[in-house]
Amino acid sequence: MAQVTEELTLDPVDNERLANLCGQFDQHLKQIESRLGVQINARGSVFQLVGDKTILRQTRRLLLELYRATETIILTPHEINLSLQQSGVEERVEAADELADEVVIKTRRGVIRGRGGNQKAYLKRLQSNDINFGVGPAGTGKTYLAVASAVQALEQQRVQRLILVRPAVEAGERLGFLPGDMAQKIDPYLRPLYDALYEMLGVEQVGRLIERHVIEVAPLAFMRGRSLNDAFIILDEGQNTSMDQMKMFLTRIGFGSTAVVTGDVTQVDLPRGQTSGLRHATQVLKGVSDISFTFFSARDVVRHPLVQRVVHAYDVYESNNASERTGTSSKE
Repeated sequence: MAQVTEELTLDPVDNERLANLCGQFDQHLKQIESRLGVQINARGSVFQLVGDKTILRQTRRLLLELYRATETIILTPHEINLSLQQSGVEERVEAADELADEVVIKTRRGVIRGRGGNQKAYLKRLQSNDINFGVGPAGTGKTYLAVASAVQALEQQRVQRLILVRPAVEAGERLGFLPGDMAQKIDPYLRPLYDALYEMLGVEQVGRLIERHVIEVAPLAFMRGRSLNDAFIILDEGQNTSMDQMKMFLTRIGFGSTAVVTGDVTQVDLPRGQTSGLRHATQVLKGVSDISFTFFSARDVVRHPLVQRVVHAYDVYESNNASERTGTSSKE
């Protein structure tokens, strides 16, 4: 980012308050410099700020707020830390950094951008890691952005095939109880993936690509024994895989391939007592190079505003219940 220099003059001039703001040996200013990635040079009441223009705007606001605070309190490194957190300045700086490096997905039907820091970070990780996990509630764009990245990779000829996979487990129902042949049985489970493809490529184009086996949509069980090269592979509803199934899927990845696993660990439809493969993978693979994890929350929901409130209400309810169970157990 381009560096600019700005000056900030603090008023009224009060040497004791200025010393309070800067801290002993300028430790408060150094703390702000380190956290925000700027340079601050103080001479009396005049502060020279060096850094990205957007970040300097946030730094100026923070310094003014802190200087007002020196009228009534003695600042400490702890107070500086609290001010940084409460003001949200670091989040705004991170958002500015992400915007500068924003990944834009271009498809035939239009341009797709991430909304909010988590979605933007998710898109960047999909571009640079071989295996990616998007974990969070419905409506956060996990699957949609993965499909968009896959379509772009196909159109830019970075991959030869798109393979879209889902475990055929939904609310306890079994495939054998559904009418029709195998294709008709699994279609309802894969409908969200079809919907995203239709929006980006059009129904006719998707149909042609499926006929040519450029796009393959299949249940997870069909992945066993395969090795997938030069492909973009998406496993949706990953929370409904067993530990063995998740390991099986991740070991299908071949050369030149990218894999994305999406899911919501709070919506597991596996038999009671069976551990979710997605939940297990987030623990086992944490810290492994070339594997990314993006965790979404209710604030990332981009559907109807009511969906965000519903997700938040359930999170609060489950959190409270978990606390009550813990409290009961400790008393027992």
